[in-house]
Amino acid sequence: MVPREKFQTLTEQMFYVLLCLRKECYGMDILDRVPVMTQGRVSVGSGTLYNLLEQFSQAGMIRETKVEGRRRSYILTDKGREAIEKEYHRICAQAEDYRRAFGEEETP
Repeated sequence: MVPREKFQTLTEQMFYVLLCLRKECYGMDILDRVPVMTQGRVSVGSGTLYNLLEQFSQAGMIRETKVEGRRRSYILTDKGREAIEKEYHRICAQAEDYRRAFGEEETP
């Protein structure tokens, strides 16, 4: 069995962290923005966030833009934008499959 490629699909937390980084922001900003963006449905713990930021950075999906003491800001790279766009299309395809399975009309 071949191992799955890293970031082939994104968890909700990964998706929203990358979505926050479409504009430059600090890690602490992300911790605040994700629950607001999802109306409290998704939150990211600081340990998880900083682990994801490190992994995304190593994968070239985000880049560090500023370091001010312990505060670091990041922004999405083209590779990160491609990953989140791919995930968006995957989620949309799942929603279409659901609608077809339950006989709902497709929305234009």
